[in-house]
Amino acid sequence: MDAPTFRAQFPVLERCAYLNAGTEGPVPSRAIDAARERIELEGRLGRSGRSFFMGLIELASAARAGYAEVLGCAGEQVALTGSTTDGVNTVLSGLDLRSGDEILTTDEEHPGLLAPLGLARRSRGVELRVVPFAEIAGEVRSSTRLVACSHVSWASGQVVDTASLAATGVPLLFDAAQALGAVPVDVGVLGCDFYACSGQKWLCGPEGSGCLFVRPERLQELEIPWPSYGSLADAQRPLELEPTVGAARFDHGFPSGLRSAWALAALDVLREAGWEWVHERAATLAGKLAESLTERGIEVLPRGRSTLVSFRLADRDADQEVQRLAEHGVSVRSVPIYASVIRASVGAWCDEEELERLVALVAE
Repeated sequence: MDAPTFRAQFPVLERCAYLNAGTEGPVPSRAIDAARERIELEGRLGRSGRSFFMGLIELASAARAGYAEVLGCAGEQVALTGSTTDGVNTVLSGLDLRSGDEILTTDEEHPGLLAPLGLARRSRGVELRVVPFAEIAGEVRSSTRLVACSHVSWASGQVVDTASLAATGVPLLFDAAQALGAVPVDVGVLGCDFYACSGQKWLCGPEGSGCLFVRPERLQELEIPWPSYGSLADAQRPLELEPTVGAARFDHGFPSGLRSAWALAALDVLREAGWEWVHERAATLAGKLAESLTERGIEVLPRGRSTLVSFRLADRDADQEVQRLAEHGVSVRSVPIYASVIRASVGAWCDEEELERLVALVAE
């Protein structure tokens, strides 16, 4: 894929250096068109009739297949959710967690994971143990019922030791908000049981989109926390609550045509560029940014081969610096769990000039 051609598909890049996909990804023109066309179609033809509803289901099936391709799994192993946190809540609510069960997590987790863990501790009596991110694999013990942590830390860009975690044999729930679409993912190789993902970040989809991978062997261990029409194998016998095949039983609500159309269009743009190219370019650019910042004497937090670069400006207020950078056409964010830390999210849509501009601005 030619980088300038790829960049040209993201209108926001005409206005600024967009380094904030870890919050929400840039929207490709094709997704804008798909969303507009979907709204116009529903407004013009209405939202009723069998053909309309079957069309929604077909779009959702295509979105499920699109997510499965990036995850490296079969479509029936994927549930459609509204966010990473939706997936986390599905797992924690569905597991038979009991008082005294230990859940192991890390000191670099996002509130989207921590809040559901906090509820499990308060309402079900689980014991929650927080350990350093880089040391979590060595902290698993016989009493650990579940490991729940990020694949890629949202705060620093560190990548968790998935191989060592899988070797423990303890069930694994990964928060993949900063992973899916950003780094290569194969849930089979990762050895995880549950993989909760966002659609609006590195996949450039709409807010309220996401997915959850559930390993087939774990399906029967999960109750359906919020059963609905889509959860049923036979909608004519809803009181029997016989679940539909695969992870679709955990879908959140009836599928939105707008959400599916936008998500599919964005996935198509990334797929056509080539996932290997997208992942490699983004990680390489992020590594160069980290090196350039370090060369200018700026402290970069320990990180892995990811798309996130977090750096500390000890003499400045992080939020004020984020605002100053925005005024100079560079979009980044602060990291509230660390003082004076700013995070740049580097996508394949970025280029070297933008990264050089960021370095020059923060080194002033």
